[in-house]
Amino acid sequence: MGNKVATFTEEQLEDYQDCTFFTRKEILRIHKRFRDMGDPGTVPRVMSPQDAANLRLPLSYVARLPELKENPFMERISEVFTKCRDPGYSAEEGICFEEFLEMMSVFSEHASRDLKVFYAFKIYDFDEDGMLGLGDLERTCRQLARGGLSAEEVATVCRKVLEESDIDGDGALSYLEFEHVITRAPDFLATFHIRI
Repeated sequence: MGNKVATFTEEQLEDYQDCTFFTRKEILRIHKRFRDMGDPGTVPRVMSPQDAANLRLPLSYVARLPELKENPFMERISEVFTKCRDPGYSAEEGICFEEFLEMMSVFSEHASRDLKVFYAFKIYDFDEDGMLGLGDLERTCRQLARGGLSAEEVATVCRKVLEESDIDGDGALSYLEFEHVITRAPDFLATFHIRI
């Protein structure tokens, strides 16, 4: 009836539905949020597969999302989701729609606990060595406390976390040890969430 502009092809929408936890309508809503993040006219209303994978907004624009604006891990979240995809791109080049969609999917209420735990581990693993060592834990604690704890208090908290959670005694948390800790945190799923 009206002049409705198709943002994505049917094939694109089907592909996005297959690899996310979203309906077609939610994918279009997320595209609108991605467009709104950019400066006016930056993101086209109609996105070809090439646009969706290659058109990038600066990572600083992610701070325009109210849900991430005050998140102490906003920068790290952006880095993790831009590194997952193309090794040919660096985080400095920004975030494309497909990476943004993946990020929103992981933070959706429909994403599994296991997927959320996997990405939480990646976010806290600042040195990307596959373990949460003392340095990762201290940085995580400092970011959460936002300057509210002294260096000594941060060190004490991190030592306690390792004492209670480092089952194999190697001085770091493996993914399995981290997962065990997270399963004891009842509010984890509620806090690892962005409403679309």
